[in-house]
Amino acid sequence: MQHPAPVARRLYDLVEPIGLVNFVAEEPNEAMAELGFSNYWDGYFAGRSAPLGRVPAEVVHSTFYNFADGEVARHIPKVWETTTPEAAHAARERGCVAALRRILGDLVETPGLARAAELLAEASTSAPTEGRAMYAGLRALPVPEEPVARLWHAANMLREHRGDGHIAALLSEGIGGIEAHVLAALAGGVYPAESFGRIHHLPKERLAEVMAGLRARGILDDSGRLTDAGCAVKGRVESLTDALAEAPYETLEPEELDELVALLEPIADALSAAAPE
Repeated sequence: MQHPAPVARRLYDLVEPIGLVNFVAEEPNEAMAELGFSNYWDGYFAGRSAPLGRVPAEVVHSTFYNFADGEVARHIPKVWETTTPEAAHAARERGCVAALRRILGDLVETPGLARAAELLAEASTSAPTEGRAMYAGLRALPVPEEPVARLWHAANMLREHRGDGHIAALLSEGIGGIEAHVLAALAGGVYPAESFGRIHHLPKERLAEVMAGLRARGILDDSGRLTDAGCAVKGRVESLTDALAEAPYETLEPEELDELVALLEPIADALSAAAPE
């Protein structure tokens, strides 16, 4: 069954807040700190890359895509001197589940959340893994039985599945990882793009090189804003990302998709309301 592209976009808006709890709540950071990590980025790289196992920094750099040269190598493989990939993933899951339980409150024990977790798990385990390294790594792990853990694990799989497809879409337009941050910043209203949180710390010379390259290609104008051509590139990347994110939802019947949307809406609303501004 083929569903129209808006299915993936609509589900992204509802699933993303579940996955984002790892980055906006304190419980995941606390769980990683209990393993012995004293800074956020060690915990980030250990927890997110854990499904890949003890791979070299070059592999993590490739699959994460949007970190500057050398950034991953400051953490991988050093983090595996502190813990194991298995323990890192378990801590990440434990922290995220604790955060979800706190934020969602009474929703946690409802049949609706359990049903949402069931449908989301069905979708998240149904897509092909070819060409999707991060998604494949998570697919190799057991799906938790407990509903909140299952909901988080499924959302995390779908987030990485979409991310793998997003990288393919960026590659199709010749947009590198740092360039992708520039486009995302400008599309999100952040100006100048060099002030964006994910890249503002990079050397000024490196940022100037990236901006000059985007200007030379007609993606940015002289003031550093997106041109019409740049907006078109960004639009094509997002459209292809949505199209490539459809596969997991094609296993669900139309009425199941409608049910999933209805069940996820109060969950996403609660998480979005609790997110820091």
